[in-house]
Amino acid sequence: MKILSLITITINDKKLQVEEGTTILEAAKLLNIFIPTLCHMNLHNGVEHNPGSCRVCVVEVEGRRNLAPACNTIITEGMVVKTSSIKAITSRRTVVELLLSDHPQDCLLCEKNTFCELQKLAADMGIREMKYKGAMSTFPKDFSSSSIERNLDKCILCRRCVTVCSKIQTVSVLSPINRGFNTIISPAFGMPMVDTNCTFCGQCVSVCPTGALTEVNNTEKVWSAINNDEKFVIVQTAPAVRAALGEAFEDHSGKAVTGKMVAALRSLGFDKVFDTDFAADLTIMEEAAELMDRIKNGGRLPMLTSCCPGWINFFEHEFTDLLDVPSSCKSPQQMFGAIAKSYYAKKMNIDPKNMIVVSVMPCLAKKYEAAREEMDNEVDIVISTRELAKMIKEAGIAFHSLADEEFDDFLGESTGAAVLFGVTGGVMEAALRTAYEWITEEPLDNVEFSMIRGMDGIREATIQIKDMEVKAAIASGLGNARKLLNKIRSGEANYHIIEIMACPGGCIDGGGQPYMHGDYDILKTRANALYEEDRSKTLRKSHENPAIIELYDKFLDHPNSDIAHKLLHTHYSCKQC
Repeated sequence: MKILSLITITINDKKLQVEEGTTILEAAKLLNIFIPTLCHMNLHNGVEHNPGSCRVCVVEVEGRRNLAPACNTIITEGMVVKTSSIKAITSRRTVVELLLSDHPQDCLLCEKNTFCELQKLAADMGIREMKYKGAMSTFPKDFSSSSIERNLDKCILCRRCVTVCSKIQTVSVLSPINRGFNTIISPAFGMPMVDTNCTFCGQCVSVCPTGALTEVNNTEKVWSAINNDEKFVIVQTAPAVRAALGEAFEDHSGKAVTGKMVAALRSLGFDKVFDTDFAADLTIMEEAAELMDRIKNGGRLPMLTSCCPGWINFFEHEFTDLLDVPSSCKSPQQMFGAIAKSYYAKKMNIDPKNMIVVSVMPCLAKKYEAAREEMDNEVDIVISTRELAKMIKEAGIAFHSLADEEFDDFLGESTGAAVLFGVTGGVMEAALRTAYEWITEEPLDNVEFSMIRGMDGIREATIQIKDMEVKAAIASGLGNARKLLNKIRSGEANYHIIEIMACPGGCIDGGGQPYMHGDYDILKTRANALYEEDRSKTLRKSHENPAIIELYDKFLDHPNSDIAHKLLHTHYSCKQC
C-alpha cells in the first residue's frame, strides 16, 4: 500500500500538514476557512468535479504572478496561501459581476429563488448593482418533457450536470456545445430532452447551482384539483419523502416527519391521505411471487426489480436485448393508482372519473412514469418533495407546530418492510423477508438483512433460505447499474435477484428531494430515519399487512393472478427501435 507523505502548507498565516495530492480548497476546509466556489462539487463515489472554470475560488499563492483556482491547485511543500487578499477578493467580485451581467434578473420569480448558489454568493459578496451591462445571451427554453425543464439563459457553464450525467450516471445526455460566448450545455445537436436517452432521474437538477435545470412544477394543478368540489382528491406519499421533508423546514434531526407530513397534507385539503408504503407491500407480494415462479419453473434469471422508473427508462434505451429480465411489476406509485381507481373507488362508491390521484415523490422520473401511455392515467399528478414543501409554506402552515396524525385506513396501512423501499437495498430486504417465510414456511425472527445494507454503489450477498442459496446483488446509481447489466449481458453474473435504483443511495437521493449542495452525509441521516421507522412498526413483513390480505381475499385472489397481472403488471419496450 502506498504511504502518502505529509506536506506543510500555510494558509492565512496558519500552518497545516496535509497529505500530498490535497488541493488548496481541501486544505482550507481542514482549517475551517471558507473559499467560495460555483463549479466545484464533491459528487458520489469519490468523484470530484473541480474544473476550475468559474474562477470564483481563486486565491493568492506567494511567488506566483497569477491567482490560482483553489479547487484544482494541488499543494506543494512550503506553499503560502492568502485566501482573502484584496487581489483575490477583487477578482472574485469581478467574476461574479460578469456572471450576473449575462444572467436573467428575475430572481424573485425563479424556481431556484433562495436556493440559488449564484444568488447567495452575490449576496455574500455584497453586490448591490450591475457594474457591467450589455447584450445578454438568450436561448430557446426546453419544456419538452413532463419531468425536467431547461432554461439555458440561467446556465453559468459550471458543467456539474455534465459530470453527474456522464461520470456518475453514464448516460451522457448533456455536454458543452460550441465555443466561447456561444458555448451552451445541451444534448447533442440541441435536441429536446424528451427525444434523448435521458432517464429523468433528476441528478442534474440536484447539482445545478442556478435555475438552469428545474423540475416541471405541478403545484398549480394540485391546488386546482383540491379546490374542485366535484373531484375526490387523494394523495399518496413515497417512503423517502418523510425522511427528507423536514429539511425544508430547517429540521435536521435525522428523524422521519411522517405524522406532521400527514397532518400538513390533510390541512392542504386532500380528501384522503394515504401511504405509498401500502403499494410497496403489494409490490413485494407480486414481485416475490414472480421470483419464486421463475426459480421453480426455470424462468429467466436474474430477475431485476422494476420499481424505479429512472432505471427502467435507462434499461429501455440501452439494454433492449434484455427486456425479459426485469420483473413485470409496476412501481408502487402505479400500483397504488391502479388499486385506488378500481377496488377502492368501488368500495367507496366513487366514480373513478371523479377521482384524482396525486403522488408526492422524491423522484422526477415519477412524473415521466405517470405520463407513460401504458399506465393509463392511474396517477394524475406527481409533485416532488420540494414542491410539497412549497405548498405547505404557501398555505401558511406552521409545519413544526402540527400535531402528528395517522394515514387514512386501508390504503394507508403498511409494514416496516415497505418503508425500506426509500433506501438502496430496501426493496431487496423487503422481498427477502417475505420470500424466506414463503419458501421455508417458518417464521423469520431476525428480519434485518444487514449484509445488504450500506451506501456502496454495488453490493453482493448470498442468503441461505432452507436448502437454497439465493444470490442477490444491489446497484444504486446508473453507472453501477451499467456494470451489473453488462455482467448479465456477458454471462458473468450468477444471481437470482438484483435491485437497481437510478439514484445513488436510492430514493432518499431522488432528484426531487431537498437540495444537499454536495453534502452527501445527509443521505446517511435519511437512510437511518427509514430504518428507525421500520423498527418502530409492529408488522415488518409485507405479507402480514391486513389491508393487503383483505385486498387479495376480496379482489385480487392471489399474487400473479389474472386480475393482478391486468392491474399491477406492465411491459417494456425498446426506445431505440
